[in-house]
Amino acid sequence: VQLQASGGGSVQPGGSLRLSCAASGITFDYYVIGWFRQAPGKEREGVACISGSDGIKYYADSAKGRFTVSTDNAKNTAYLQMDSLKPEDTAVYYCAAARREIMKFYSGGFQSLRHLYDYWGQGTLVTVSS
Repeated sequence: VQLQASGGGSVQPGGSLRLSCAASGITFDYYVIGWFRQAPGKEREGVACISGSDGIKYYADSAKGRFTVSTDNAKNTAYLQMDSLKPEDTAVYYCAAARREIMKFYSGGFQSLRHLYDYWGQGTLVTVSS
């Protein structure tokens, strides 16, 4: 299984970026794709997740209204559209995959749940600065 995150870069506050996560070795229908980020000196935190089978999505409070997670199952690729970016969004962003059964743990509210993810991509750096 391989996950390849891409699309990071430098952007001014208020700008947008779209991250991609290309997966091989898994079928999205059976997996949840999660997006995480890790800022310097901070723990890795969950940002959003999406069920590949039914498209159900959950977002961290920091991402609600600004970030949109989606998948193209035919391409085995997930996306994280990030709009209205802020300096505090600066981090290395990772995508990860977990078996779809973990979606039940999100039903009570978004949690990081990073320990439940089996496969991780290498990360892509997002820098938001003027």
